[in-house]
Formats: sequence, C-alpha cells, structure tokens
Amino acid sequence: MILVGSQRGGATALANHLMNDRDNDHVRVLDIRGFMAPDLHGALNEAHAVSKATRCKQFMFSLSLNPPQDHVADEEMFQKAADLAEAKLGLSDQPRAIVIHEKEGRRHAHVVWSRIDGEALKAINLPHFKNKLKSLSRDLFLEHGWDLPEGLKRHGGKNPLNFTLQEWQQAKRQDLDPREIKQTFRQALEASDNLQSLTHTLEERGYFLAKGDRRGFVVLDTNGQIYSLPRWSGVKTKDVKAKLGDPEQLRPVRDVKHILLHRMAGQAREYARQVRDRHQSEQKPLLDKREALIEGQRKDREELNIRQEARWAEEAKARSARLNKGLRGLWDRVTGRSRAIRDENERDALACAKRDRDQRQDLIEHHWRERRDLQHEIVTTRKKQKEDRKILIRDLVGYLRRVDQAQVRDTQHRREKNRSPRMR
Repeated sequence: MILVGSQRGGATALANHLMNDRDNDHVRVLDIRGFMAPDLHGALNEAHAVSKATRCKQFMFSLSLNPPQDHVADEEMFQKAADLAEAKLGLSDQPRAIVIHEKEGRRHAHVVWSRIDGEALKAINLPHFKNKLKSLSRDLFLEHGWDLPEGLKRHGGKNPLNFTLQEWQQAKRQDLDPREIKQTFRQALEASDNLQSLTHTLEERGYFLAKGDRRGFVVLDTNGQIYSLPRWSGVKTKDVKAKLGDPEQLRPVRDVKHILLHRMAGQAREYARQVRDRHQSEQKPLLDKREALIEGQRKDREELNIRQEARWAEEAKARSARLNKGLRGLWDRVTGRSRAIRDENERDALACAKRDRDQRQDLIEHHWRERRDLQHEIVTTRKKQKEDRKILIRDLVGYLRRVDQAQVRDTQHRREKNRSPRMR
C-alpha cells in the first residue's frame, strides 16, 4: 500500500479531520494505544499537552495507508502495516491511534503517533522517513501480491538497454526483489496473446526470451541471468506451451547471451563517451578559470615589476643627487662627508631592495593561495571523474571479457561439432 507520512501539529484540527463523517462514508477508530483518553480528540490533545514540556511544534507523525483502488484491506493488514512502519521509523511503543476511512468505494487508514518520548521529554527524530516509507510500501505491495505502481518499481519497468547514463548509474545501486521479477513475468504473460507479443512485452522491461537447454521457455536479463518462465511466472509448463507454442522458434540461450553481451558492451562504450564528454564540459570552466587566473597573475607581476623598476630609478637618481659635484664634492671627500653620504645611500638602497622583495613575495603568496584553492577544486573534480571512469571501464572490460569468452566457447563448440565421428 502507498504510505504517505508527515510531521505535524494541530491536534484538534487533525482529530476533526480524521473523525469527519460528512466527507467519509464510514469512519471507525480501530485502535488507541498509550493514551489515557479513550477517544481520538482526547488522545491527540493529550499528545499536545505532553509536548508543552518541550520546544517541539510538530509533535505528531501522521501516516496514511492507501491500498490499491481495486483491493479491500482488512483491519489486520492495516494493523500490521502500522506495526511495520513504527518499527522502521523508530516509533515503537509510542502512543498511537489508528482510524479507518471508507470513501467513494475505497478503504484506507490513518495512523497518528506522538513523537514525544515521555521519559526523556524530547521529540524523536525521524531521519529519511520518506525513503523508509517508500521501501516499506514496496514490500507491502509485493507481500500482498498487488501490482507495483510505476513509482515503486526499481527500474521503473524499463529496459536497462534503453537507460540514460543517469538511470543506469542509479540502477547499479539497486537490487531487484525476486518478488518484483515474478510479478513482471506474470503480468507480461497475462497481457500477451502469443509468443511475439510476449517477446515484445518482456523486452520492454529488459528481459529476453530464449530456448532452454531442455527445450523449455527461459528468460534472460541483461546480465545473462537465466529464469525459467513457467516457474517464475507461476504458470504450468503445459499452459505456457499451449499459449506460446513450440520453444524451438526461439534462439538458444547461448545465442541470446552473445547478442546481449554485445549490446551491453556497445552501451557501455556509449556511456563512456557520454562520461568523457560530460567530464570535458565540467573541466572546461575550471581550465578557463585557471588560464584566466594565470594570465591575470602574470599581468599583476609584470605591472609590479614595472612600478618597482620605475621607482628604483627615481630613488637611485635621488640618492645620486645627494653627492655634491665640483669643489663642493672635493671638499666633501676631504672632510669625509661624501663617505657618510655613500654609506647612507647604500643602507637606503638595501632597504628599498628589501621592500621590493617583500612586495614581490606578498604578491606571490597571494597568487599561490588563489591558485591553490582553484587547484583543490580541479583535483576534487578529477578524482570524482576518475572514479566515474573506473566504474565504467570495469563494466566495459567485464562485458568485453565475457564476449571474448563466449566467442571462444562458440569456436570450440563449432570445432567439436565439425569433427568427424572417427576423430571423436
């Protein structure tokens, strides 16, 4: 059943909504647990009163339980779903109420828990509750044998050979539930009138019919896993043959595997091309930024060099002007004053040189920090891209290796078949 939950406050408003018999054909309080009050309004207001000891505003967790439109869930189903949900969410033993609604020919239920831990007097955190409820919803659909909605199917009912790169990467992180596979085979068989329509229906979902080694109908997935169609669909072998005819019409498993491996290898190559193009587009802004940064830094250093050289020339001219010429200069040399001026000029020149060197170093360190930050961004991007390529290369190499192994087996099989009886 579809599970939709939310954290909320508003005890009286929620109680009024759940007990509304004007918009619902039937309303029944199935269970009130952990509250002093015997009725729903009293129970939810009691949860509100307990929350006053905390700062929590959304002191309740409300969950709707929605079975498929064409199925009637009984009270035990709702009770069990509520128990599973509270165990998954970390709300076990918390006060709760269950209300069943019947409306427009559909029966569903609402469960409300208090989020306030009565002993610790703090709200229970519910991290990732949407993902947990979606996972539980899938399990409930499969457990009851209900057809999975498209939104709950692992691969969305699509053929992996038609996945986009993003869908393929997401699918690699998921494992198909065997119950979902059985449901897919059963639905495909029920929806098909003959072998051709079944082949088309299965291929849309990423499965491929083949003739088994024992002349039976088998199905292969894109990884080469083999499933017996009668056993996995729950239909007797004779009924499958009566509907589909002779399996000799199909390719043998070996040929279908060979075709799939080539198609998957080709798809892996296409994914590798897409990843390469994406990586180049991701790197281009960083590389452009790097080029612009380097160009700007070179310009800054050149401008500083020009300014320093011009200033050095002016300062050298000023130092030279301190030395008198002619008779005054001769007198300065006799008195020793020119020596003192030269010593002063030398100290001044050293101080100016140190100043220029420090300025250059400050600029270099500023440029280094800018470049280091950009390089960290570039390296981080490259590491992520390298990991993406590693995964793709591993998959591609795996497919190609399996293709080579299949070709070797086929060659050996043909040689064995062509050998004369005498040589055998």
